[in-house]
Amino acid sequence: MTLQELYQKIGGDYEKVIRILRVEKLVDKHIRKFTKSGVVDAMLEAGKDLDPERLFETSHAVKGVCGNLGLVDMYNASSEISEEFRPGNPRKMSDDEVREKLGRISALYDNIAGEIRLYTGE
Repeated sequence: MTLQELYQKIGGDYEKVIRILRVEKLVDKHIRKFTKSGVVDAMLEAGKDLDPERLFETSHAVKGVCGNLGLVDMYNASSEISEEFRPGNPRKMSDDEVREKLGRISALYDNIAGEIRLYTGE
């Protein structure tokens, strides 16, 4: 599987990540690190007890990583959580809605991680 094929399978924006990182070798390096960084796991862990501060911090980190890697669906989903728990913003979602969105993020992440494992041969 090529890097472009990986991006097609994970719903990523290959052209965007190339514009950001400029070199396919860097994209390859960072997409391989994505599942090992623990950033998504930290957000999902914070979601278990709906800790507002941790959810904001971790979802904001996921949003940044996913934005830089062109992982559009994960970026959008983590952005919703980030804005929901941004200090000073009034909550708009119920706890159940937040849990549902975190479940969607978990499923997206599982798909991305599985495709990355296939890509890397791990």
